[in-house]
Amino acid sequence: MSVSHEPNEPNEQPYAHQVLNPATEDVIATVPATTAAEVDAAVTRAAAAQVRWAALAPADRARLLRRFAAAVDDHVEELARLEVQEAGHTLGNARWEAGNVRDLLDYAAGGVERLSGRQIPVPGGLNVTFLEPLGVVGVIAPWNFPMPIAAWGTAPALAAGNAVLLKPAETTPLTALRLAELALAAGLPEHLFQVLPGAGAVAGNALVEHPGVAKIVFTGSTTVGKRIMAKCADQVKRVTLELGGKSPNIVFADADLDAAVAATPMSFLDNAGQDCCARTRILVQRPVYDRFLELLAPAVESVAVGDPADDKTQMGPLISRAQWERVRSYVPSGAEAIIGSAPEGPGFWFPPTVLTAVEPHARVAVEEVFGPVAVVLPFDDEADAVRLANATEYGLSGSLWTRDAGRAIRVSRAVAAGNLSVNSHSSVRYWTPFGGYRQSGLGRELGPDALTAFTETKNVFISTESTEA
Repeated sequence: MSVSHEPNEPNEQPYAHQVLNPATEDVIATVPATTAAEVDAAVTRAAAAQVRWAALAPADRARLLRRFAAAVDDHVEELARLEVQEAGHTLGNARWEAGNVRDLLDYAAGGVERLSGRQIPVPGGLNVTFLEPLGVVGVIAPWNFPMPIAAWGTAPALAAGNAVLLKPAETTPLTALRLAELALAAGLPEHLFQVLPGAGAVAGNALVEHPGVAKIVFTGSTTVGKRIMAKCADQVKRVTLELGGKSPNIVFADADLDAAVAATPMSFLDNAGQDCCARTRILVQRPVYDRFLELLAPAVESVAVGDPADDKTQMGPLISRAQWERVRSYVPSGAEAIIGSAPEGPGFWFPPTVLTAVEPHARVAVEEVFGPVAVVLPFDDEADAVRLANATEYGLSGSLWTRDAGRAIRVSRAVAAGNLSVNSHSSVRYWTPFGGYRQSGLGRELGPDALTAFTETKNVFISTESTEA
């Protein structure tokens, strides 16, 4: 797979990035990196394609997006296997992710013909609003969920009449490049959806700073998100940010303890903990704290960690050596912990780890680890649970387990997070809004209003007053 490039500027040195299989450390592809000059050329092409795309009848745009969804559906297994190779995702998860791209394209296509303005009653005339596309949208996707998160921005932006330039993470560009090929094969206009692989400091930065890009959708670290937000502010450029998380999993004494324990391991081990919604702060009410740990130990230790291409595997490797080193830095030697098993030899393997006897203000208890590491903290009562849940700079997701419906509502309203679930660990559904409080981000993605986030509201007043003398 490759992308076409314009000639480089004299001061730009072309290079290619090697894509590694994180389970084996083998090189599986070499992908040319996009330069700033190539980003500029891509924006020009996208702007021209966007004008033609927006001029299509809504039914025609919807039809083409559904063809794109059908093309993805025909290649779910291929895309899933590619995701296993480049990201180390388990095969079951990767199949779900490819299917999610298909479903989101279908869902967005359904909104094209329903993206309507309003008629607002006013004196002396007729007042109507139009929802018009922004133009060219830049989507900067992360390496932890390369396919679905790329689609979160791409599908609604296209549906709203925009062109999309997708910058995938350096480590995981392969599924993005394949999706662009499928879009063309499905009949989407050339240059409407382009993939620009390469370094964030080069291709990503050029996309953010380009005056021809009307909006940036970024998913990644809070640190980088702040820098992007500052750059966008200079141009008053729209931005949606989905950043870090340190989500609580609150277990009250009246909960179905067996169900809560059974659901806990994969609430922070899914995708090897490389998930901004991972429930890495397990808060357990004191009367059931000891029993919870007693039940949790065998549940964590039994998680199958290994070859992500094996259907029986529940957790694969971390994405890179650098990420492995970062995760290891959060686990002190000799710490009290429940530790599962992980393969030895090549690959970026880290065992499932639950730290106990941790202070609530400890670094591992408040910072995003982005690996298969969780802490268990006891709490006394409802107020104490809310205090601990909110004792972090993030506010993305979280869960609470209780049989008391009143408590479920009270705590859900009190916890500062954008996405909460009761007696489950669900965070993301493409038909409901997703986003965070505080330093977890800005704006919302997905859900019934996703398309409007990629439009401008234009107000038009038509006077009906007589102009006759």
